[in-house]
Amino acid sequence: MQKTLTNLAIICLAFIFQGHIGSPGITLEGNAGPYSLTVVVNSPDVIPGTASVDVYVTDNDVKEVKIKPVYWFAGAEGTPRADIALPVKGETGHFKGEIWLMNPGSASLEIEVNGDKGEGKILLPVMAVSTAQKTMDPSLGWTLAGLGLFLTILMITIIGLSSGDTQVKPGEKTSGKVKRKRWVGAAIGFAVLILVLWGGKNWWDSWEKDYQRFMYKPFTATTSVYQKDDKQILKFEVDSTKLESLYLTRSLNYLIPDHGKIMHMFLVREGELDVFAHIHPKRLDSAHFETVIPPLPSGNYYVFADVSRLSGFSETIADTVFIPEPEPQLVQNWNDSLLLDTDDTYYITDPIISSAEQDLIMPGGDIVVCGSPGKRTTLPDGSFVTLELPEEGKFTVGNLYHLTLEIQNEEGKPAELEPYMGMMGHSVVFKEDGSVYIHLHPVGSYSMASQETMEARLTPGSGRIDWAELLKPNLFRDSVDRAIASLNALPETERDSLLMIGMEHPSIDDPEHEGHSVVRFPYTFPKEGKYRIYVQMKRNGRILNGAFDVEVEG
Repeated sequence: MQKTLTNLAIICLAFIFQGHIGSPGITLEGNAGPYSLTVVVNSPDVIPGTASVDVYVTDNDVKEVKIKPVYWFAGAEGTPRADIALPVKGETGHFKGEIWLMNPGSASLEIEVNGDKGEGKILLPVMAVSTAQKTMDPSLGWTLAGLGLFLTILMITIIGLSSGDTQVKPGEKTSGKVKRKRWVGAAIGFAVLILVLWGGKNWWDSWEKDYQRFMYKPFTATTSVYQKDDKQILKFEVDSTKLESLYLTRSLNYLIPDHGKIMHMFLVREGELDVFAHIHPKRLDSAHFETVIPPLPSGNYYVFADVSRLSGFSETIADTVFIPEPEPQLVQNWNDSLLLDTDDTYYITDPIISSAEQDLIMPGGDIVVCGSPGKRTTLPDGSFVTLELPEEGKFTVGNLYHLTLEIQNEEGKPAELEPYMGMMGHSVVFKEDGSVYIHLHPVGSYSMASQETMEARLTPGSGRIDWAELLKPNLFRDSVDRAIASLNALPETERDSLLMIGMEHPSIDDPEHEGHSVVRFPYTFPKEGKYRIYVQMKRNGRILNGAFDVEVEG
């Protein structure tokens, strides 16, 4: 239990936002009109602050790239003028710029591309929040303190001399009365300066206190497991009572679905990382969620829950939970598909840390051999998947990679994939020590629901949204839950076609790969170390699970 709490502390300390833990960058791969591009944004950890933006375009006809911030609360009417991203010397198609994010909350960046083919735009949602408090270097602090003391003494001396010695005529001897005036003036000046410094300190302390009070804090949650009607139930309770900032932006009452789900939850067994589950809890009220969980092997598990809101604000809620050994009847119930969501899946693979106590044979779930980059690995249905190595033959920190998965059928020919919740694939990148977690899609690491929300804010005449005009929280929740239930009740092909609307996959049109036999996930590794990449795709109506271990160099 102590180990679980330690790892949870690591998670909380490394927490960033928007489905990221330990990954400061936000990645988008899509089309801005006729231009295919990849955008990487590193948001500041203090607001106001500057975000660095890297835009990679594949078309040599691009002449200009512009970037501007769009705030959710302001809409199109409050959008500032765009800044020009400059070409990076020696890197064709790479443009770089810096954008000020002045206000906290939901925001986005509009990327405008101009070239011989005309103009194209695309919107990338970002969460502008302060997640850190800067500290001053001690040597600089002592230097400034010494300079301040010198200026204070100098000011007191000037005040004392101006009130006494300035009244003495040239050549006259300084009398005792003049000296007394000098000291009285210096004392008054000293008192005034002390009051000024005291007032300045109080002003600074109040700003610091407000900054700490409204600095971004992640939601906390309590996760538990209990048995009901021969089923193992996971209960997830979110605590939002301690939040003091962005209370509208982060309201749990106004959650919206992403990929047709109100919440995407991932379970990873702690330590060995050999068990992975992707499940979708059902909402009971604004803060309580429940779902039937797979018959997972006993152990402590990391819990990551991704949610998005009407404001476009999205984030990950992290926790840990102990899951007991499932009873045989629970395994049979899972095999009989007595679960709440047909898109739920789990699988078991090799431990990232070898352990003689591991029991890898569990009924009901996929047993997957964890692969390595560049080597073909067998999937549960007999097909094959390969995580391609980059040209330099290794992965390093700070470089943008398109994690490319090539899928082949049982005969070694390109396999045809099907949409899985509106995407051609899902991936989770997880660092061995739990300090990095990120949920990736072929279009990037941002929330598609957030992007749709921000695009709706830019429609002509939208203006400023008045929260008072929205449906009441319970009515809004009910309407969203009914819409999700209706969507899930549709035939699978019809539901997937609806979820695929607006989901552009530039990697599908890859001349180096045939058809839908490849899935790419743009990502930049933030730290060196051992990573496990969990991937999920769909073929012939079956969810295919795979895993790869990657060593990232510094």
